[in-house]
Amino acid sequence: MKHLRKLFVLLIIIAGSLPTQVNAKVFSFPATNQSSNNTASAPAEIIIYSSTDVDIFQGVIEDFQSTLPGISVTYHELQSLELYERIQEESNAGQKTADLAISSAMDLQMKLANDGFAQPVDLSSAQNMPSWSIWRNEAFGVTFEPSVIIYNKKYFTPQTLPRNRTELLNFLEKRPADLFGRIATYDIERSGLGYLFLAVDAEKYSATWDLVRAMGLNGVKLYSSSSAIIENVSSGKFVLGYNVLGSYALSRLESSPDLGILLPEDYTVVFSRIALIPKAAKTSSLGVIFLDYLLSEHGQRVMVETAKLNAIHPDINLPLGQMNLSDTSKNNMIPIKVGPGLLVYLDQAKRGRIIRKWNSTLRGN
Repeated sequence: MKHLRKLFVLLIIIAGSLPTQVNAKVFSFPATNQSSNNTASAPAEIIIYSSTDVDIFQGVIEDFQSTLPGISVTYHELQSLELYERIQEESNAGQKTADLAISSAMDLQMKLANDGFAQPVDLSSAQNMPSWSIWRNEAFGVTFEPSVIIYNKKYFTPQTLPRNRTELLNFLEKRPADLFGRIATYDIERSGLGYLFLAVDAEKYSATWDLVRAMGLNGVKLYSSSSAIIENVSSGKFVLGYNVLGSYALSRLESSPDLGILLPEDYTVVFSRIALIPKAAKTSSLGVIFLDYLLSEHGQRVMVETAKLNAIHPDINLPLGQMNLSDTSKNNMIPIKVGPGLLVYLDQAKRGRIIRKWNSTLRGN
C-alpha cells in the first residue's frame, strides 16, 4: 500500500511538471518593408509571449511596425501560467525564449524576475514612469488598470447606486427580490487576477468577508474572466459586477449604452500588466526596442486608442472620467506595487486559507 501511495504521489509530481503549452496560439505579423532591412537575410523578428488577446494588441503591433517596417513580429498568445512555465522551461533547457514577455499575472512575472529569468535593461522611456511600477529595471508595469464596479444603468435609475464598499454591503444586505442571481464577480479559484483583487481587498477593507457573504446570499455568479460579466451587465441579465477589470469594461462603453462604470470612492485597486526581457531571449535588443516603444508617450497613446488599455504614462489623460488615473492621489488609487511583495500572493498556504474562507463565506458560514 505504501508503494502505491508513493507511486501515486510521483505521478502527481510528474503530471504537474509537464509542459502546459496546449493553449498556445501563434500569430505572425510580417515585416511591411523588408527592403528597409540592410541585410539580404530574412527580416529581423521580435518574438513576444503575451497573455493579452492578440485582437486587443494588434493595433499596437501594427503601429510599431509602421515606424520600423523592416521588423516582423511573432506573437504567442498564452495563458499566464503557461507563459511563466514556458520561459522557465526554455531557459533552464538552454534554449532561446521570447524577446519580450508581457503578462497580466503580476505575481508570476515578478517571480520570473526575482528568480533570475529576466535581464536588467536601460530604457529612456522608463524615466517618466511612476517609481512603484518598475523593479530593478527588470520588471516594468506597462498599463494602469483599475478594478471597478460595473452596473446596469436602467436598473439603478430609480434607486441609489452604491458608491463605495460599505454602501454596496448595505445594499446587498437588503436582499432585494429582483437582485438574486443578478450580480457577478471573479471566481478566485479559477482567476489569478480575481484572487489578487480579493486578497488586496482583504488587506484594505475590514468588512471584505461580510461583503463576500452578502454576495453569496444574493446568489452571486462566478466567472474566470471579465468578458461574460460585462456582457451580462450590459444586457440587463445581471445588474452589477464587482472587481471587474476596468479597461475591458471601458472598451465596451461605446457599444453598450446601459453599461455604467464606477470607481469605488473608498479606494480603487489598480493592477499593471508586467513586461520583462527574458535573460534567455533570442534577440534581446529587439525586445528592448519594442518595450521602449510601449512605454513611450506615443506607444502609450496608441495602446489607449487601439487596445483600450489604460496608460501608465503620467502625461496621458484617460477616457475613464477624463482623469489622469496614474495620479494615485485621485480616487484613492491603490496601485499594486511591482516588486517582491507580490510573491506573498503565491504562498500556497495563504492561498489555501483564503480560498477555503471564500467558499465557506459564500455559503453563508
